[in-house]
Amino acid sequence: YYTSIPGSCNFETQGQEWTTVCGLTQDATDDFDWNISNNAVTGQTHPHTDHTPGKGQNFLYVNSSAQKEGNRARITTTKFFPASLGVCRVRFWFWMFPSRQTGVLKVYTVEEHGMDILMWSSSRNEENKW
Repeated sequence: YYTSIPGSCNFETQGQEWTTVCGLTQDATDDFDWNISNNAVTGQTHPHTDHTPGKGQNFLYVNSSAQKEGNRARITTTKFFPASLGVCRVRFWFWMFPSRQTGVLKVYTVEEHGMDILMWSSSRNEENKW
């Protein structure tokens, strides 16, 4: 489900339609993909539902348990996020399972000549919540 706010999505779609509905695309050059679920089970800690109160259920996830260090799963926006008064805010919720294979979650912007600029990253995985 997509709202009028550019990039806003709650992933309440059928199957893999989230890429089209949410204006996102899987990077064809990465090592593994993001998937959609309403219950990603890994060990003893996992979200049973998304962070949205009420009817929300689906979220995107990557299962890093079978990956090697350095492997990447990357999604990119297919629509521009227009800045308001010169400021662009990105807001999202995330959950990182405590695991030896837990990597780093990173958010980049791509400047007009194609260079990736790291805006935010987290390897925090001590909290078992969104």
